[in-house]
Amino acid sequence: MIKAAVIGYGNIGSGVVSVLRENEAAIRRQAGDAIVPVCVLDLRDFPGDVMEHCVVRDIREICGNPEIRIVVETMGGEHPAFEYVDACLRAGKHVITSNKALVAAFGPRLFQTARENRVNFLFEASVGGAIPIIRPLISCITGDPVREITGILNGTTNYMLTQMSEQGAEYQAALKTAQELGFAERNPEADVEGFDACRKIAILSSLAFGGWVDYRKIDTTGITGISKGDILAAKAFGFSVKLLGRAKMEAGTLYARVSPACVGPEHPLFAVNGVMNAVLVRGDKMGDLMFYGAGAGKLPTASAVVADIVSAVRH
Repeated sequence: MIKAAVIGYGNIGSGVVSVLRENEAAIRRQAGDAIVPVCVLDLRDFPGDVMEHCVVRDIREICGNPEIRIVVETMGGEHPAFEYVDACLRAGKHVITSNKALVAAFGPRLFQTARENRVNFLFEASVGGAIPIIRPLISCITGDPVREITGILNGTTNYMLTQMSEQGAEYQAALKTAQELGFAERNPEADVEGFDACRKIAILSSLAFGGWVDYRKIDTTGITGISKGDILAAKAFGFSVKLLGRAKMEAGTLYARVSPACVGPEHPLFAVNGVMNAVLVRGDKMGDLMFYGAGAGKLPTASAVVADIVSAVRH
């Protein structure tokens, strides 16, 4: 039996526990052993929850427990997530995270710490939710140089733009609907200003092109300046407006940016609507590969986290 701990028992963290418990038999077959969540680190109490009596307050209770071999970080943000993950890696724990802010800001340092302590640091769920994009970039298509990556990497903004196009909604009305449905946070800045997509394209660029890309140097424009009139004008000419993260290698120089763009019907991303995400990878010999699916949500993201847990156990 492999014992696991979860740091941050919010939407994604509780989803990970649910997937581990509900799919226990299938996960055991894939991993070759049972994977059991034994504690969660959080400041809150969870009366009535299956993990109610397994809540700890101090990261040292996880790092100092030799029986815990897997740690899942789903708390989000840069701090104290970095300190917690770094401590777990140094304690010889395999770490799986869904935290794109953490990976974008501290990826190289955490990779090095993982190597030094001979443990896994896996982050498939940090980009694209349930879409398997990280692993293909680092293991499946390494025989052909990637020339370009273009992606719809944020479900909140894609939903809002779809509402503005299909329902004729104004920006504020589309945002309000997204918040009511739980697609947008109360403070939607990270999504609507493009910061979330920026971190994700930085991670993808780093893996695809080699060398770490600093997300703070990527030119980023969100959708706050997009009006219903802009959407309707584009639609009149047969285009859809999408917030795209793009990275391209030309003559040894990497160009990356996040911005709204008009996409024509011949483009594979034209029909990606609602909260769905998609990543288009263009290779030198392989041509175009399209990765499409749920880019966010409790259980889709949790399923990607669990896939990394299984991978860590198997290797």
